[in-house]
Amino acid sequence: MKKNRRAKKRLISAVYLSPSLLGVLVFFVIPFVVVIYYSFVDNPINREFVFFRNFINVLQNEAFLKAAKNTATFSLLTVPLAVVLSLGLALLLEEKIPWKSQFRTFFLSPMMVPVASIVLIWQVLFHYNGAVNGVLTNFGIDKIDWLKSDYSQVVIGILFLWKNLGYNMILFMSGIANIPKDLIEVIRLDNSSPWAAFVHIKLRYLSPTILFVAILSLINSFKVFREAYLMTGDYPYDSLYLLQNFMNNTFQSLDYQKLSAAAIIMAAVMVVIIGGLFLVENWFGKDVEG
Repeated sequence: MKKNRRAKKRLISAVYLSPSLLGVLVFFVIPFVVVIYYSFVDNPINREFVFFRNFINVLQNEAFLKAAKNTATFSLLTVPLAVVLSLGLALLLEEKIPWKSQFRTFFLSPMMVPVASIVLIWQVLFHYNGAVNGVLTNFGIDKIDWLKSDYSQVVIGILFLWKNLGYNMILFMSGIANIPKDLIEVIRLDNSSPWAAFVHIKLRYLSPTILFVAILSLINSFKVFREAYLMTGDYPYDSLYLLQNFMNNTFQSLDYQKLSAAAIIMAAVMVVIIGGLFLVENWFGKDVEG
């Protein structure tokens, strides 16, 4: 009787899970296998196996190298800022400050604004005849074509931070709320400084949240192409030519083998980076687990 009930439960579970498993198989697993296959053939028509030639060609491609360099620079600059600033904002909101609700609303508002509207705001602000240049000219500073200058990554970086700080801040506030309050009280009774409480208690208990926010921000930094594309098009200023621009242009030229090889390289790099972050978090927060 018990075996029949267990078998029935397993069957019901399999039926409920089957749509999700089928969706993952069709939209993720099979396409990934196809991408791996295309990365090792000369083209989808001849299908001649060429080993690692496509990967070598991609790594020698100037457009790919430029896109990889720009994407790495952008991520290295914006991801640490997104983590540190959102953590600082969360800690600030833990204190009794005036206009706390308005302050929180300001950073959460980008989550409710469509991307097209955000891009329009940024174009108004950073256009050659926009608001920022209007303010600068009042101080005798020459106008700058922000999106066609060396400051273009700064402009997109500010947009990235403004969009993501609010959500990251909420994640950190949730993590701070789960820190045992008795530990904070003990370190205060020891007359330790607030900095000591932050480093030895809060930071260690927040290490899983920091890891999650860092990974999320890293993924979002790769997805900033959407905003950059809407503002600058297929071939932007050199410093804004990102990996997504390379992928998009390669797809339009139907160069599937180059596109597949680049996607595999990009995925491998992401796995290494995220694996490194997990190792750092495991080492830093191991004494507070459990």
